[in-house]
Amino acid sequence: MTKQLFFFNIFPSWIIILMPALLISGPFLSDLGLSLVGIIFLINSIKNKLKKYYENYYFKFFFIFCVILILSSLLSDDILKSLKNSLFYFRFGIFSLCFWYLLENNQFLLKYLFISILLCFLSLIIDGYFQFFFGKNLFGYELYNDYRVSSFFGSELILGSYLARFFPILFGLFIFLDKSKKNKLMLFLMTIVFILSEGLIFISGERLALFFMNLSAVYIILMLKEYRIYRLWTYLLSLCLIVVLMSLFPNSKERFIDKTIYDFTRNSDDKLYIFSKPHTDMYLTAYRLYLDNKFFGVGPRQFRNSCNEYSVSKYSCETHPHNTYLELMSEAGIFAFLVVAGLFIFICYISIKHLVFKFIRSKKGIFNDFEVCLLSAIIISLWPFSPSGSFFNNWMSIVYYFPIGLLLWQISKYKNSIKTKKINSKLVKI
Repeated sequence: MTKQLFFFNIFPSWIIILMPALLISGPFLSDLGLSLVGIIFLINSIKNKLKKYYENYYFKFFFIFCVILILSSLLSDDILKSLKNSLFYFRFGIFSLCFWYLLENNQFLLKYLFISILLCFLSLIIDGYFQFFFGKNLFGYELYNDYRVSSFFGSELILGSYLARFFPILFGLFIFLDKSKKNKLMLFLMTIVFILSEGLIFISGERLALFFMNLSAVYIILMLKEYRIYRLWTYLLSLCLIVVLMSLFPNSKERFIDKTIYDFTRNSDDKLYIFSKPHTDMYLTAYRLYLDNKFFGVGPRQFRNSCNEYSVSKYSCETHPHNTYLELMSEAGIFAFLVVAGLFIFICYISIKHLVFKFIRSKKGIFNDFEVCLLSAIIISLWPFSPSGSFFNNWMSIVYYFPIGLLLWQISKYKNSIKTKKINSKLVKI
């Protein structure tokens, strides 16, 4: 093995394989790993002239998006603080390009990535249920508020978010690798993982994560070709588990049902709110910010510093407005909003097109099952009609861009296969 092969291929491949575990460890190691992958790929791109990875619509739109973010920071009141989030934002897009490159050059990557994510899920399932039933996890972390499970994440209540966002990727990799459909033991293991993961999301107390898990499940069931029945009955079994947990442990039921109803309706004048009064007030404040800063916003991660004069209540000012699109509008302006909203609309359009081909025209559809799962992972990240974490949070950004590298590789494979078919047809004619 040459030094160049190790530095440009093997080393970054293992960082990506370990990325699901690094994300469990926290934001520092995962961001460090992503940055190393990006730097290595930039050096590789210059040295070996890897132009093809930059000559596509994805990179062109991503480059425009990065320029918009930097301009927004330069026009903000606190330029240096805002630039900390926008100047090096490009590393997330470069990470996806490197992921694509490595998939084309390392056949072992997908297999070991699947094993890595599966081991992370198994570890979280064992530790999470242990924490739920015994009050402490294997590292001694106690239940949050005496009933919410966080496992290895400790005080960071993101266990459910992690499971919900990586679940479609795990399922997609399983589909891609299970081409023979003869590994009954792996199928049984995956079934157990699927059902227990959804139950674990429920006992984590993360309502948004449970919604995303259900959203991706419905999307996948509708869009799949070969694994639709399998995913349907595993989904139904997981719902049965949630009903049992809800019956046996009323604290979880109170958070998901009673507290949700209360959040929508709590007030003194019988008004309905968008998710809750704090959410509604933050959304109104973000919209007011946008109206005075339409084109480039107040700067990435500057909502908290700019919201006081636009505040509608004591709930209005947080670190971010808890909705991706309102955050983009208020912090980066209309142009950044249009880039991300345009991507979401495009994915919705091609998804509908896939369903039309699949059900109405009785054809196979546009996407294979692996691509359907990847699109599901992207859709829940871009979903506009729910609260969300900060779009500029490093941990969340890694999760957002993780499935994009896999999808870019799949698109490239499809284009290459079309070219090969055309060439072969010409040769036959000759």
